[in-house]
Amino acid sequence: MIPKSIRLMLAASLIPATLFAQSIKELNINQAIELGIANSKNLKLSQNKIDQAVAQLEIVKDNVLPTANASFLYNHAEIPTTTFTLPGGGSSLQLPKRADAFVGTAAVQELVYGGGKLKYAKESTKLLADVARLDADRSKEEITYAVINTYYALYKVAQSRKVVDQNLESIAAQIKQAQRFFEQGIVTKNDVLRFQLQQANVTLTQMDIENNRKIINYNLDILLGLPEDTEVKITDPSGGLKTPGALNDYIGLAMANRQELKQLDVQNKVADYNIKTIKANTLPTVGVGANLYYINPSGNFIPPTNQYLMPVTVGATVSWNIASLWSNRNKVSEAKIQQSEITIRKDILSDQVKTDINKNYQNYQVAVNKIQVLETSIAQATENDKLLASKYKNNVASVTDRIDAETLLYQAKINLEIAKADAGLAYYTLLKSTGKITQ
Repeated sequence: MIPKSIRLMLAASLIPATLFAQSIKELNINQAIELGIANSKNLKLSQNKIDQAVAQLEIVKDNVLPTANASFLYNHAEIPTTTFTLPGGGSSLQLPKRADAFVGTAAVQELVYGGGKLKYAKESTKLLADVARLDADRSKEEITYAVINTYYALYKVAQSRKVVDQNLESIAAQIKQAQRFFEQGIVTKNDVLRFQLQQANVTLTQMDIENNRKIINYNLDILLGLPEDTEVKITDPSGGLKTPGALNDYIGLAMANRQELKQLDVQNKVADYNIKTIKANTLPTVGVGANLYYINPSGNFIPPTNQYLMPVTVGATVSWNIASLWSNRNKVSEAKIQQSEITIRKDILSDQVKTDINKNYQNYQVAVNKIQVLETSIAQATENDKLLASKYKNNVASVTDRIDAETLLYQAKINLEIAKADAGLAYYTLLKSTGKITQ
C-alpha cells in the first residue's frame, strides 16, 4: 500500500508534465505560414480596406439610378383685413378671415448623358478596389516572410542547442577520463580544471541559446496566433535546397508579379480615367424628368369634387457649361503630369527591384556554397579531433590542444546548421523579391 503523502507527491509531479505536454505544438514551415496568414491582424485590416473599396463601388453604381423626391405642404393663413380695394377706385374684393391650402409635389429625374463621367467614376472605383486587393496581397507576402524568418531563427537556435548539448556530453566524458588519468598520475590536476572550465563556458553558451530560444518562440507564438506559452517544435526546413535558376528568370517573375508594380499599373489606369473625367466636364449633359403637382386650396384634406388641381409635367434638360472649354484646359494638363509621375515612379521601382533580386540571388548562391565548404571543414575538424584525442590519451598532446580541437569541431557543426538555415532563408528572401513567396 503506497502512503497517501507519496501518492500526492507523485500526482503533483505528473501535473506539470501533463500541462507542459499540452503546450507543445509541432509545425512544419507550411503549417506555420498557414497559421500566420489565418491569424494575422494586419491581413484582417487589409480585408477591411477591400470591403470599404467594394462598398464605395456599390455607392458609385447607385449614382446611375434615377433620383426621385416627394413633398407635401400644408399652409394655414389668418387674414386680419378681409376687404381689398383695387387701386384707381376699382371694385373691392372680400377675403376670408382665414384660409387653408394643401400643396404636394413628386418628381423623378434621370440623367441620360453626362459626358461619360458616371462610367469613368465606376471604372476608377473598380480599379481602386483592385489596388486594395493588391495591397492585401502585399501584406500577405510580408506576413509570410515574417513567419518564415522567425521560423528559421527558431530553427537556428534549436540546432545550435543540440550541438551544444552534444558538446556538454562529450566534455562530461572528457572530465571523467581526465579524473581517471589524474588518479593514475598521468595528468595533473590542472588538466581536470581546464576541462571543467570548458564545461562552465559551454554551459553559459547553452544558457544564452535557451534565452534566445524562449524570446524567438514567444515572437512566433504571437505571429501565429497561438497561446503565448506554446512551445513550437519545428521540423527541418532546410531540406532539399533548390539549385538557383538564371538571374533573368527571377527578374522576369518580379516584373510580372510584384504587387507594387501592379499597383502602379492600376494607378496609371486610374489616372487615365481621371483625365477622361476632366475632359468630360467640357461636354453637355442631358436629363429627363417628370413632375406631379397637387394643389388643394379648399382647406379640406379631402377636397370636394373639382376643387383641386393635379397637373403632370414631363420635360428634358440640356445644359452646357461653355466656359469649361477654356477653363478646363489646365486641369487636363495637371492630370497628365500626375500620370507621368506614376510612370516615372514605376521605372524607378523597376530598377530597385532588379538590384534587390540580384543581391538576393548572389546571397543565395553564396549561402549554398558555404554549406559545401563547411561540410568539408567538419570532416577535417573531425579527423583533427580524433587525432588529438588519441594523442591526449597517449600523453603526447596537451589538454589545451585537446580542448581546442574539440571546440573547433563543435563550432564547425554549429556553423553548418546555421548556414543551412541561412541558405533556406536566403531562398525565401529571393522568392519574396519576385513576389512569389506565397505561392
